[in-house]
Amino acid sequence: MNIAKIDPADPRVRALLEQSDAYMAALYPPQSNHMEGAEALRRRNVFFVGASIDADIAGCGAVKTMHDDGVYGEIKRVFVAPEFRGCGLSRAIMEALEHHLIEQGVRLARLEMGALQPQALGLYRRLGYRTRGPFGKYQPDPQSLFMEKQL
Repeated sequence: MNIAKIDPADPRVRALLEQSDAYMAALYPPQSNHMEGAEALRRRNVFFVGASIDADIAGCGAVKTMHDDGVYGEIKRVFVAPEFRGCGLSRAIMEALEHHLIEQGVRLARLEMGALQPQALGLYRRLGYRTRGPFGKYQPDPQSLFMEKQL
């Protein structure tokens, strides 16, 4: 397994993002999906990583450095393809994103996630994330959970 910075426009990454989009669309109404597209993930304030196993891009994740509600990193688009789940990729992706924030001097990580994803919620709790209210431009949504962690 290798976790490294990768271009979200890479066709292999785009295919993974499309899988993620389809998964989220099956769970939540459009107004409750807050996903960033590949172009938004290429902005200067975004650090995007891919998790590869051999030549396959098995997972991905991003963190956006934000300044709209204090300074924090917003975790986005953490996703592992179904055939690679259970191998610790999500944890490794999260650790890489958190490490990047620490290197940048950002000491707070936040995320918004869907309320119908118990495995993801369990991971975030094990990593030390705690529930909080909406942040930044988010509004209350019964389909969303908001979390943060001091780094």
